[in-house]
Amino acid sequence: MKNILFIIFFISLNIHSQWKPIGDNIKTDWGENINPDNVLQEYPRPILVRKDWKNLNGLWDYTITGKGENKPKNYDGEILVPFAIESSLSGVKKRISKEQELWYHKNFQIPRKWKKKEIILHFGAVDWESELWINDKKVGIHKGGYDPFSFNITPYLKKGKNQKIELRVWDPTDEGFQPRGKQVKNPRGIWYSPVSGIWQTVWIEPLNTKHISNLYTTTNIDIPSVTIKTFTSYNSEKDFLELTITDSDKIISKIQQKFDSEIKIAINQPKLWTPENPFLYDLEINLISKGKIIDVVKTYFGMRKISIRKDINGTKRLHLNNKQYFQFGTLDQGWWPDGLYTAPSDDALKFDIIKTKEYGFNMIRKHVKVEPARWYYHADRIGMLVWQDMPNPGKTNPPTWIRNKFFDGKEYIPSPEVEKNFMNEWKGIMDFLYSNPSIVCWVPFNEGWGQFNTIEITNWTKKYDPYRLVNPASGGNHYKIGDITDVHNYPDPKMKFYDPERSNVLGEYGGIGLAIDGHLWQKNKNWGYVKYSNSKEATDEYVNFGNQLFEMVPRGFSGAIYTQTTDVEGEVNGLMTYDRKILKLDVERVKKINLKVISALPAKFIRIPPNL
Repeated sequence: MKNILFIIFFISLNIHSQWKPIGDNIKTDWGENINPDNVLQEYPRPILVRKDWKNLNGLWDYTITGKGENKPKNYDGEILVPFAIESSLSGVKKRISKEQELWYHKNFQIPRKWKKKEIILHFGAVDWESELWINDKKVGIHKGGYDPFSFNITPYLKKGKNQKIELRVWDPTDEGFQPRGKQVKNPRGIWYSPVSGIWQTVWIEPLNTKHISNLYTTTNIDIPSVTIKTFTSYNSEKDFLELTITDSDKIISKIQQKFDSEIKIAINQPKLWTPENPFLYDLEINLISKGKIIDVVKTYFGMRKISIRKDINGTKRLHLNNKQYFQFGTLDQGWWPDGLYTAPSDDALKFDIIKTKEYGFNMIRKHVKVEPARWYYHADRIGMLVWQDMPNPGKTNPPTWIRNKFFDGKEYIPSPEVEKNFMNEWKGIMDFLYSNPSIVCWVPFNEGWGQFNTIEITNWTKKYDPYRLVNPASGGNHYKIGDITDVHNYPDPKMKFYDPERSNVLGEYGGIGLAIDGHLWQKNKNWGYVKYSNSKEATDEYVNFGNQLFEMVPRGFSGAIYTQTTDVEGEVNGLMTYDRKILKLDVERVKKINLKVISALPAKFIRIPPNL
């Protein structure tokens, strides 16, 4: 027996010895201690939870072929999923061009108890075009680097335990027609490394043929209630839903009624969700057919309202739960020196949110990137408002750069392919994040980077989700539309423009640079908008900017966003180093001035009925 265990251990050790992080760039503590057998094993979809599932992260086979070539028969080596092939933690760290394709291969097993179930294969995100094959049969194609997608692979499974996944990925980075954020073929300045292939968790779950396929929750604090919109895989009009809402295991509402796609449930004396008190209700939904429970899902919701109302001076102010609330956040790029787009662990994923809150901020602007579902779950639980950017369209590098232009009508003219890809993915992102209470603002465009059809896209976004604010173009080409006018200025805060018809925010400022030896992505060409040699000098400047901002809040600003949460590649203007090992600015001093800025709103405002 001991000999058998030793052999198993030796084989396991030998397999793992073939995988190791590649390159000599800095790494996070989490990346330095990563175990390829235990990569990002947490439940990947906290907004819709089922008991049974299986994680497929870990070592897969990979190869790189020419674009359009047949499925490969052999593979070049192993890659650690879900890290992009360009990252250190992938164990590969190779670039692919638009003339190449990346192929993945993995054998997996379906648990025996799932034998009579529908098997759904989920991808958190794959950049960019994905073509799936199961057991040498083509299943389907997905285009989009940021929205989750899934396939019902049941018809393609074969008898026996072993099944085969093959995934073809094509990613032209900045040479294509897809939304791609800050990824470029030649990184420099504010443009970062390419990210291609699988970069979020891959997993499978078993479902009955009749099941809940999706759900949205919408809360109303004025007429205290939650509306649950449920989607099913079949015509469920004759079946029932049983919904149970709990507060710390105490049942506050339980109903059973014939299926209806929208069900409204009153919430008496609701506990409201805020960053200071991020209270969440738990919700369990049972789908009942012919007297039997055929599907059970668990979710949660937060009772909160985001709106705009005038203060006593007629200035339009951001409100949270019908009270004026200054939203003060950081520009958060969500990049990692070892995983690039992918945090090396779940603890790492929530670390930035925790530290941002410790610095005294109440909001994060997630900048031209979309995170895994667990990041938003952590924001919901920790208590952090989120402004969600749409990654900028492709074929705009160098970008159509229009910063702080007002009502001039000049826009980027996209190709039909760029426009189609942008709108498909924007809808997918909004669908993905609809039920997260932390999301309070949608940002379709940034600084005119590929900004097009602003009026139409803003109107569409507001109509598609009327319960959140829309910031049409953060620091971009502004039109008289949407909820927010957003100016950018570096390094110091300035109110360059006042829009009496919308709430005014300073969407980016700061960029105080501080390079810390031993914690740099590159030795040379590190930059910030202003640079200092030590933490005290950098913190002094931050406090100076904070005092300037404090004076501007009564004059019209309702929110502000400091650049940025962490250093990213050649940018050294983060509150933390890129490896998250050093908090560069003094936490207590930054928190003190931040709380001062947040409290600067005028004490009085015009009372308006809350439904207006």
